[in-house]
Amino acid sequence: MEDILGKPIDRIDGPLKVTGKAPYTFEHRISNSTYAVLVMSTVARGRITSIETRAAERSPGVLLVMTHLNSPKLPTLQSQKKSSPTSRVLQVLQDNTVLYRNQPIAVVVAETVEAAQEGAHLVRVQYEVQKPRVSLAPRASEGYSPAKAGGGGDPSTSARGDVKLGLDEADARIEHVYETPFEVHNPMEPHATIAVWDGPEKLTLYDATQGVFSDQTRVAELLGLQAQNVRVISPYLGGGFGSKGPTWSHVILAALAAKQLNRPVKLEVTRPQMFGMLGYRAKTQQTISAGAKKDGTLTALRHDTINNTSSFDEFVETASLSARMLYSVPNDSTVQKIIKSDLGTPSFMRAPGESSGTYGLEAAMDELAYELKMDPIEFRLKNYAETDQQENKPWSSKSLRQCYKVGAEHFGWEKRKMEPRSVRNGNQLIGYGMATSVYPSRRSPSNASARLNSDGTFLVTAGTQDLGTGTYTIMTQVAAESFGVPADRVKFLLGDTRFPKTPVSGGSQTAASTGSAVYAAAGALREKIIQMAISDAKSPLYNLGAQDVALDNGRIYSKSNSSKGEPLSQILQRSGRPYLEAMGEAKPGSEKEQYSMYAFGAQFAEVHVDADLGVVTVARLVGCFGAGNILNAKTARSQLMGGMIWGISMALYEDAMLDQRVGGWVNNNLAEYHVPVNADVRQIEALWVEEEDQHINPLGAKGIGEIGITGSTAAITNAIFNATGIRVRNLPVTPDKLLGPKWNQFS
Repeated sequence: MEDILGKPIDRIDGPLKVTGKAPYTFEHRISNSTYAVLVMSTVARGRITSIETRAAERSPGVLLVMTHLNSPKLPTLQSQKKSSPTSRVLQVLQDNTVLYRNQPIAVVVAETVEAAQEGAHLVRVQYEVQKPRVSLAPRASEGYSPAKAGGGGDPSTSARGDVKLGLDEADARIEHVYETPFEVHNPMEPHATIAVWDGPEKLTLYDATQGVFSDQTRVAELLGLQAQNVRVISPYLGGGFGSKGPTWSHVILAALAAKQLNRPVKLEVTRPQMFGMLGYRAKTQQTISAGAKKDGTLTALRHDTINNTSSFDEFVETASLSARMLYSVPNDSTVQKIIKSDLGTPSFMRAPGESSGTYGLEAAMDELAYELKMDPIEFRLKNYAETDQQENKPWSSKSLRQCYKVGAEHFGWEKRKMEPRSVRNGNQLIGYGMATSVYPSRRSPSNASARLNSDGTFLVTAGTQDLGTGTYTIMTQVAAESFGVPADRVKFLLGDTRFPKTPVSGGSQTAASTGSAVYAAAGALREKIIQMAISDAKSPLYNLGAQDVALDNGRIYSKSNSSKGEPLSQILQRSGRPYLEAMGEAKPGSEKEQYSMYAFGAQFAEVHVDADLGVVTVARLVGCFGAGNILNAKTARSQLMGGMIWGISMALYEDAMLDQRVGGWVNNNLAEYHVPVNADVRQIEALWVEEEDQHINPLGAKGIGEIGITGSTAAITNAIFNATGIRVRNLPVTPDKLLGPKWNQFS
């Protein structure tokens, strides 16, 4: 049978989604359900002095108005012990303190959504208000470096060599501040939870989550339950991008309300409520200094980052990490700092740290290449890191040279003119830019089960999640390849804590982690099938060696005589067993200590800039990546393109605007929070090079959900400079930032 793994087969879940039959969280039909609506704070710092709920309680259909005055007290909440990097300190109506604008301060539950909305509208709140502290630049001296930086637990600072000496020895130097704005996750499916109690100790949650098991653990911790008594179900997600990784306040509030009412509660967060309570990409200021000799050899690199976090929790936007390892440089230092602010806690957002950090780093590398009058690719190749100098380890694999070469040839980089503003077509200024992509290749312990049914079909289960990335499809392919059957003979189920335990779907690790577990489970079941056949006196394969038989197309047979065999279903039917099952476990080994593991890529952008209006159009994006074994060509291309499109969004559109007087988001809706639409996305091409990695995991696969955004933003902004001669260092690049005195000087 032809190999299945790597083939661009269609999404297994596609028909259910396009016909509306795939149940997203809020759509699960639960009998006797009630509906909850959150009431949010309208101030960013202070305390509630009074909260009037009588009108809401008398409103038709309203069943409960829960505030800090009548909410169940949670003794386990006081310490807010955080069990994992995705754990957040929550606000669940335990006191009258307001820590940020858009904090939940009440929950109204009613028989219908409309009745709950009306009840929420009738709640009246008075505050003692304090002036919010939300700025970054004027308060930078208050920043501090935490013990650890980011979900990977990296140190907050790093240093090798002597950066000052390296800068003094340089023939060309740059030092600039690069800024990225607040960005807010806006998946098409808002956050939602349905809470259903079965007695006082057993809770079922239908939750829009990227981690059913981390959700289970966190909810159990905060509610004082045994983890096995909390079941979390999440079969389909309408996007997550990191925001649905942590357990947020609304999940606990839904559970508390459901317990008070002794009825199921359905709660869906509105679009404006998603601004602040549910994480966002932190604003960063990145100060980058770099120096090089005349021949382009880097002598020093310093990358210092500061970002906002909340006043009550810590989150580090690890923008400086890539500067530690991406280039060969003897003198290198990085510092990660955070500053407490009266805002909700930031969180993971697609390629957290690396997306912001590769913008700053790769823009700086472009600027230094211009100082040296070197081609940007030549400059990067001059400083190509053959090993990870920070960790002093070899790469598990690295195909970045090939990515530069293949990407440049496909893009037509040789046509680029180095002199800015030198290419024009009518009223359009045309520019080319490029940048490097990088993202860590991680995996975590994971489990799966595989079962052969008596009808010859297979059932594979793992508790993982499909964010829309293609997990259903990829896991089906991994299992089908191992069993030697067509994909339509395999059914894969996920999104339930009753299935084998898996990690959160984040950090581009699902394929590597759960895919390896499915591979292990399928291999274990395959061995059981073979042993069962060769031990059965009635089997034509009786007494053959395990190494002498093969499985293909639903049949087990002798390798030396393919006519000697039988269908897999006959083995089970003869035994009288309804199924044969095996478990698989996969976890990292010593490879992480021996090798540095990353995916790499090269991004190329062509931009057109209106010479009168300063409007930027990204005419072409080409990305070429080295990401190990590609498990499905179609879903891989989709993921890479999605990340590249987000690069357009980050470069030109996204900006969550904060009114610093009141600490609130001004554009908290999709009408004013700008993201690219179809008309903004022109030609996008995602390519990859063949890459074999024998160390990274059993599948040889590197995660690709996030690498597509890294480097793409810088490629676009570098192209804008090439087109206009104007360097904008604070994102997004909007026409007003281009149309200044320097623009007029060119006119």
